[in-house]
Amino acid sequence: MSTKRLGIIMHGVTGRMGMNQHLIRSILAIRAQGGVTLSDGSRVMPDPILVGRNAEKIRELAQRHGVERWTDNLDAALANPDDTIFFDAGTTQMRPTLLEAAIRAGKHVYCEKPIATNLEEALRVVRLAEEAGVKNGTVQDKLFLPGLQKLKMLRDSGFFGKILSVRGEFGYWVFEGDWQPAQRPSWNYREEDGGGIILDMVCHWRYVLDNLFGQVKSVSCLGAIHIPERWDEQGKRYQATADDAAYATFELEGGVIAHINSSWATRVYRDDLVTFQVDGTHGSAVAGLSDCVIQPRQGTPRPVWNPDQKQTMDFYATWQPVPDNQPTDNGFKTQWESFIRHVVEDAPFDHGLIEGAKGVQLVEAALKSWKERRWVDVPSLTA
Repeated sequence: MSTKRLGIIMHGVTGRMGMNQHLIRSILAIRAQGGVTLSDGSRVMPDPILVGRNAEKIRELAQRHGVERWTDNLDAALANPDDTIFFDAGTTQMRPTLLEAAIRAGKHVYCEKPIATNLEEALRVVRLAEEAGVKNGTVQDKLFLPGLQKLKMLRDSGFFGKILSVRGEFGYWVFEGDWQPAQRPSWNYREEDGGGIILDMVCHWRYVLDNLFGQVKSVSCLGAIHIPERWDEQGKRYQATADDAAYATFELEGGVIAHINSSWATRVYRDDLVTFQVDGTHGSAVAGLSDCVIQPRQGTPRPVWNPDQKQTMDFYATWQPVPDNQPTDNGFKTQWESFIRHVVEDAPFDHGLIEGAKGVQLVEAALKSWKERRWVDVPSLTA
């Protein structure tokens, strides 16, 4: 069978996420496996061109990973008709402008989330893509994690019965930067630079909740700046102006209640950096990034509350693991392959820019809830 070339403009791949997950573990991994197989048995081989403002940095990245094409001239890259997809993993503040330029150049667009810092800009990009008739997508990587795939399997099999509630815990301690370097860039903690954990993570929780447990109908959120002073990459002290923790409750369709804590100021005492517990009438499950354990109704223990005696029941031992029966690949790579098939052979793809806009919509609702200290409804969203 034949192999066809697919030119991809990759912007923002000098950053941690863009380089590791999208360039190395997705596009280069797809190239190493011989491309993406289409429904007719033919293959598509991605041919990336790396784009960045720092010519030396982008050249070094390309050379290090054997990528032949790179440039610091985005306009020239967009003008090349041989490259048909534009991908962005740069800063959120720049994203709407970059996407609009790519769409006007006739490119299909795929990008990291959030797709914008506000809903007005997000919907403008969605409408522009629809009017131009270009394929479009936004990264929703957590849906492809092995742990969440197991939750989906349990849901689809009827294991939970009626789902009652979802409890999520996400986060870890991000060092302040004074005596240990911070694990995240300093702009994450400056509101004026597009930082904040609500903007960063509530977009994720929107697509996780919508796709696995029910459409989000309303939100109550409390944000916090727990660490008001941090040190940047040059060791300079600065004031944190963006939230580093969020405590949010969501009402979902069907009466499901979800609560998710997100924090860069918490120390981990759980099985993974993110965990979701789902409780239903017939059973419960707890999933992390990779693993998932279950406790069916028939296997639920009967603990007795007695504060005068030390607890002797090993609650962890009463759960059983869900086996790894189905092989899973890197979630970013899996979604890249789906988007490439969507572009080349019009295969179904459920994660268009409108889904990214829904994430921004929930962010705005969560921020409004925090500011006004009340529940905020989340209406259905269309372009």
